Amino acid sequence: MSKESVYNGLKTRIQKGRLLMDEPLCKYTKTKLGGAADILVIPQTIEEMQATVTYAHDHDVPLLLLGNGSNMVVRDGGVRGIVLHVAALDRIDVQGTTIVAEAGAHLIEVSRQAAANSLTGFEFACGIPGSIGGGMMMNAGAYGGEMKDVVVSVDVLTKTGELKHLEKEELALGYRTSIIATEGYYVVRATFELKKGDQAAIDAKIADLTHQRESKQPLEYPSAGSVFKRPPGHYAGKLIQDSGLQGKGFGGAEVSTKHAGFIVNKEDATATDYIETIRMVRREVKERYGIELELEVRIVGEEE
Repeated sequence: MSKESVYNGLKTRIQKGRLLMDEPLCKYTKTKLGGAADILVIPQTIEEMQATVTYAHDHDVPLLLLGNGSNMVVRDGGVRGIVLHVAALDRIDVQGTTIVAEAGAHLIEVSRQAAANSLTGFEFACGIPGSIGGGMMMNAGAYGGEMKDVVVSVDVLTKTGELKHLEKEELALGYRTSIIATEGYYVVRATFELKKGDQAAIDAKIADLTHQRESKQPLEYPSAGSVFKRPPGHYAGKLIQDSGLQGKGFGGAEVSTKHAGFIVNKEDATATDYIETIRMVRREVKERYGIELELEVRIVGEEE
């Protein structure tokens, strides 16, 4: 199908949200990289999200889900088909010790809401620059905590657009993986169970973790966050640092001099620059240590 046909087909289904054609994705990714999406849908309701997934399946149109754009590198040629950007689905409800958050809600904001209600358990996410959807898909974690520690259940859409409720035991949550990732589900919302805590202790922990993040991570430049998974028995950043790769890269992309686990868009990088820098790092670490670094970020789209 042509993108014009897809656009016209979705026009009747997207009433409250936004429907855009040939929209540059660099506006929506944390790396500030990426070509255009044929069609970008920004639903305002879960019904519009479901209608988009169903339409894509029924008409055999490729569909890519985009949350906060923090863990994704979009190639310069952009993305064919539909990109479903769930940023507007960001409702967070707090009821007692339970939090229900929609897919587009930021992990940092959920952490703040938990703290504002004297709830403990979500402090680990106070610096993770992702969304609930992406966080659940990859079982995001930091500073000794993971999503699996607090999640109760997740509502997802299957590839056909069927709404499905999954209890924690069904999520197959592991290190940076889940059944959401392996089955290609689309997160709609997640429910978390926390505990009442001491407000001063919660605030102190968040302040400490925020300081650690700001002092150690290159937040002054666009990046996809931590690029590589932690190899068993090692730290990716340490291997990269010991390989002498900090400050090296291609074009406007380089391995951060502040934290070797990050690759930053230092000066008008292209996605090709960024991906070439990733390849260089993997090659050098493999040659030096015999360790194959596995990507934590997703690389999507087409070459220019």
